[in-house]
Amino acid sequence: MNINSALAGLGSIAKGVVGLGLALIPAALVADIFFPGTTNIVSNLGGFVELFTDNGVTGLIVLLLVLAIVD
Repeated sequence: MNINSALAGLGSIAKGVVGLGLALIPAALVADIFFPGTTNIVSNLGGFVELFTDNGVTGLIVLLLVLAIVD
């Protein structure tokens, strides 16, 4: 086993975990719409976006980088 195959394995695991998290976000949003206050995802996402918008152009650039990485 070489380092390239080990890193490829770790990369695929990380990609799977991120994909699972991104798939759970819409489910949590729907649950929060039908049962308000159960997941608090709306306020958490609002706080997450607010972190970027408080820093002006720098925050916008970082937000675009995060979106590029997730995509």
